[in-house]
Amino acid sequence: MNDPMLELTRILQAVSLIDTPQLQIRFIVDSVSAAVNRDVCSLYRVNADQEMELLVSHGLQMHRSIRLPQGVGLVGLVAKERHGLNLAKGANHSAYFYILGSQEEQFESFCGVPLVHHGEVVGVLVVQSRQAEVLTEQEEAFLLTLAAQLAFIVVNIPNTQDETIQQNRRYKGVKSVEGVGLGKAILCGLTQLSEVQDVRNDAPQATVQEWKQLLLLVKEDLINEQGSLGENMTVSIGSIFDAYQMLLTDKGLSDKVEAYIHDGFSLPSAIKQGIYFFANRFKQMDDPYLTARAEDIIHLGNKLFHVWKGGGRAVTSAYKEPVILIGAQVSVSDIASVPNKLLAGIICFEGSSLSHTSILANAMGIPAVMGVGKIKNLNTHDVMIVDGNEAKVILQPSALLKKAYKRLIRQEQKATLKLHNLKNLAATTLDNHDIKLYTNTGLLADITPGVKSGAQGVGLYRTEIPFMVGDSFPSEDEQVRVYRRVFEAYKGKPVYMRTLDIGGDKQLPYFPIRHEENPALGWRGIRFTLDNIQLLMTQVRAMLRASSGINTLHVLLPMVTSSHELTQFSTVLADAYDQLQSDGLDIQWPKVGIMVEVPAAVTQIPLWAERLDFISIGSNDLSQYLLALDRNNPHVADRYDHVHPAVIHEVYRTVTLAKQYQLPLSLCGEMASDPVAVVLLIGMGIGRLSMSAAKLPRIKWLIRHIELTWAQGILANCLRLDDVIEIRLYVQQAMKDKGLQDAVKTDEFKAKRG
Repeated sequence: MNDPMLELTRILQAVSLIDTPQLQIRFIVDSVSAAVNRDVCSLYRVNADQEMELLVSHGLQMHRSIRLPQGVGLVGLVAKERHGLNLAKGANHSAYFYILGSQEEQFESFCGVPLVHHGEVVGVLVVQSRQAEVLTEQEEAFLLTLAAQLAFIVVNIPNTQDETIQQNRRYKGVKSVEGVGLGKAILCGLTQLSEVQDVRNDAPQATVQEWKQLLLLVKEDLINEQGSLGENMTVSIGSIFDAYQMLLTDKGLSDKVEAYIHDGFSLPSAIKQGIYFFANRFKQMDDPYLTARAEDIIHLGNKLFHVWKGGGRAVTSAYKEPVILIGAQVSVSDIASVPNKLLAGIICFEGSSLSHTSILANAMGIPAVMGVGKIKNLNTHDVMIVDGNEAKVILQPSALLKKAYKRLIRQEQKATLKLHNLKNLAATTLDNHDIKLYTNTGLLADITPGVKSGAQGVGLYRTEIPFMVGDSFPSEDEQVRVYRRVFEAYKGKPVYMRTLDIGGDKQLPYFPIRHEENPALGWRGIRFTLDNIQLLMTQVRAMLRASSGINTLHVLLPMVTSSHELTQFSTVLADAYDQLQSDGLDIQWPKVGIMVEVPAAVTQIPLWAERLDFISIGSNDLSQYLLALDRNNPHVADRYDHVHPAVIHEVYRTVTLAKQYQLPLSLCGEMASDPVAVVLLIGMGIGRLSMSAAKLPRIKWLIRHIELTWAQGILANCLRLDDVIEIRLYVQQAMKDKGLQDAVKTDEFKAKRG
């Protein structure tokens, strides 16, 4: 055969360009048959009944559906043993099973290899020949390598024999906003800046004037869009428009575009170059919160290009039935064009739960799913379902499925009203133990949802954003203006501000850190800021100034692992405090605590107790470091679970030490919004939880329907379990027995990896 690697690359690249699953799998078997020069290539897949179903074959007759019972035949043997089988005469093997009507008797040889996805056999790839011959080592290695790649494709191919293949097509995405919506698809973002071809121009001065005029037009257009939102225009949504207006007036962006114009680019080309210059800086960040800022910049670039082409001037369209906006990226302009009462959902092929689109959808209460990937053969007005609870999208649902989801939508509307009524009520258990519920935030645009959800303060404010949006470090005054708005929004409530958590995996675009093989273990958090103490001094001064007269500042230090780091920070804080007092400012000494996110910090709590005012468990990083698992790595993400026994025991040890040394303790991260984990955390005696605003009402409802003593009993039993699936199933069943189905969604009553 030809070079195996070249053949492998050719086949996989060609498959990725084919639109329909039927044509994809047909191309696969035809190509493999030709590559190894064999008469037959067949692709089997495990179906819902655990049968081996023949999806497609090059060489065998398929006049009817062919299914082999589990473990039957050579194909079943390959799947059962999870090992390849290479035989010169397949019929001589004791496991051989003749498939009636397939004319398989014409072919002597048999070579089958398993297709494995996340440890499970999902199919078998088979080649056969009229000659009694085994595949060569090179050919068998090619087949094994191809099978490993094909598993990722086959697992998502629908059953080609299913008559309803065009119905109920499901796509999995990323959770953005919970809720369910049913409506007709409206395709958005058909004009993409990324598609602009680079064109030269010979009139830079005139083009610069055209650019300045375009900026004015887009600013005016954004104002019109704000107005079109009417009663939906909250402070949160207004902040998103403010952010776009700030970007439009940002000198760095304007100068960059003008520089490309003077280099000879046409206006659309210069806009593309300038927008992607800044967007790519954010895309290089490993932190998903910061990466999401790239999406916002690209949204604005598409808006600029759209208006340049003659679009814009948002006017609410005359929609008469519910619609679902869908596209690579759904913009604020797209959302503003649809009446809120008819906007049933939002779907983005790209993006994350931290983008402005997600924040806007959350503020408006619109179900949304991000990152579903490109949906092929999608047309305007196709009926779709957005299931934000399970982060999935269903195209062309059957009548039965539509009926079921309509019933679910009515149920959710009632549940939402019930949760909304909890806003002004305390999160108090049935046996009168109060739990403080705080919100996590970082963008000015997502401050208001926390207030609206009844958050009792900010448990984690990420201060990185002002450092990411410019070409240089932000000034002290710039930081003061940003931080002050947070304190004013939560006046009288505690605000926990984390010092700059930059470095390693979250690099500043104008201060790159290179040559780190393990950035998560590198120059980041408190290590970075102490080595750049002038930045830390400026930030601490800004925090103190911004909190003047409100005095609810709690300074939170990230990634602390040594006493020396605490000593160095104390010196910086004392110097900043003395400097500002000397300037006559009315400031108070803030409370200071650490993020417990590195296992080393847990052990040192007794040694640091007298130097700290509080501690906050960062459950995301602590879980990752304890389990040595990157939850954003698709190869191991399914093994990540914050109710793993190691995590539960270490969090419990931290809580016990905090109580022993009388240190106030809170916990933030995904663990704080997972109902199963919350039951265990309440049982440990944790009295402060911080989470995203969208999750807060449901967790409050849960807390108000359980007793501390009940949660303590659940925890005691779980501490004796050694398997994460057993822990999750045990707590879920206990909640179900207590009648707490309303606290969790249906899919959460299933084990994550059960």
